[in-house]
Amino acid sequence: MILIVGGAGYIGSHTVKEVLEKGYEVIVLDNLSTGHIKSLDSRVTFVEGDLGNAEVLNHIFTSYSIEAVLHLAANSLVSESVQDPAKYYLNNVTATLTLLNKMREYKVMNLIFSSTAATYGIPETTPITEETPVAPINPYGKTKLMVEQMLSDFHNAYGLNNVILRYFNACGAHETGEIGEDHTPESHLIPIVIQHLLGQRQSISIFGTDYNTPDGTCIRDYIHVTDLAKAHVVSLESILNGKNTNAIYNLGSGRGYSVREIIETCERVTGIKASIVEVERRAGDPDELIASANKIYRELGWVVEYSLEEIIASAWQWHKNHPNGYKSIN
Repeated sequence: MILIVGGAGYIGSHTVKEVLEKGYEVIVLDNLSTGHIKSLDSRVTFVEGDLGNAEVLNHIFTSYSIEAVLHLAANSLVSESVQDPAKYYLNNVTATLTLLNKMREYKVMNLIFSSTAATYGIPETTPITEETPVAPINPYGKTKLMVEQMLSDFHNAYGLNNVILRYFNACGAHETGEIGEDHTPESHLIPIVIQHLLGQRQSISIFGTDYNTPDGTCIRDYIHVTDLAKAHVVSLESILNGKNTNAIYNLGSGRGYSVREIIETCERVTGIKASIVEVERRAGDPDELIASANKIYRELGWVVEYSLEEIIASAWQWHKNHPNGYKSIN
């Protein structure tokens, strides 16, 4: 059985589906602070609780035979992490340490960890490889890097097998239309644009038009959430087969799109024109962030399957059919 911590979240719920499709039994631990019970597949065993609750972890590890843990539970809003760093150090670092110690106690020695491109901070060169220096500039990125360092130490001292996956911009929705992106508040560009095109927002703000890019707006690497989920599966199978005991991989498409290109693609896919407002740039936004995912392709054979148009089409379908997110589901 595979324990997926944070499995009721956006990326977590898509990962649950892919792990189930490979024939594994899945137990999900989630406190539902940002996750949604309606996103979970009916085949899942669900436990509601906090990652840092030792008693809950004792119950799971004594009641079920766990082969590996997929850790996708974290607070992940950059601005919030600056305003309330204590919350991020407590949940992202301290609670993870509780999990790692319980895994040691119950001899569960395989972990896939959800990390982030925020560990790189503002890199000097692009595309970003796994060898690019890490220099996070906010508490969110710092907490993720701290866990990465813990995992390295636990591997060296205790033999904990781990694969670290550094995400770039997750987006899109499942091809079945059953699950998708539902955040409160929403901070991601594609769903914000779609909400505007559905009439839920008055306009779209472009934060800065004077970046050193072809059209003056920031460039980012966008990856379909199902592609991300499949990366967890190939990482899981590699670790269970003993082929990967201590690895870090970037997860991105290797292609960057500007804010204007994202808006234009949303307009093209939906056939609706956006109302755009240009405002001042935000502090700390780099000109360009693009991932090199060559390492995971070379070592595990993982490839990106979804184009930007397919990403946006899937997101449009989800939001159009679920205008209030999971509250739209009876």
